Amino acid sequence: MSDILMSPELKAKTEEAIQGLTFTKNFRSATAEEWYLFLPGYQDPQSKGACGKVFIHYDLFRNRDVFIHTTVILDDPRLYDPTLHPLVYAVVDEIVNRLVGYANTLLSVHAGTNSYTAEYVN
Repeated sequence: MSDILMSPELKAKTEEAIQGLTFTKNFRSATAEEWYLFLPGYQDPQSKGACGKVFIHYDLFRNRDVFIHTTVILDDPRLYDPTLHPLVYAVVDEIVNRLVGYANTLLSVHAGTNSYTAEYVN
């Protein structure tokens, strides 16, 4: 993310979020994984736990050149603030890099007004 698009405060907050980004695998099957997402300072308002979930759907039995479908759902409403879109984008980009790697990926991000879709093509 370009420094031009971020204030120094937002850049520091984004770097802190990425450095503190952790996951816990909740579920795995032959075609899917579910991960709980933890970011420092953010949490699910109801459970007070993980601030989001990541779902990765893939097909091991077919063409390996198909897209992996990745869905990120952020549950902390503070991450819906439009001024935090660069932070959400940078954190989700890091999630894709860590959990999916360089595979072709169709991405769907659910984060209130910061929701978006993207394609990662190798």
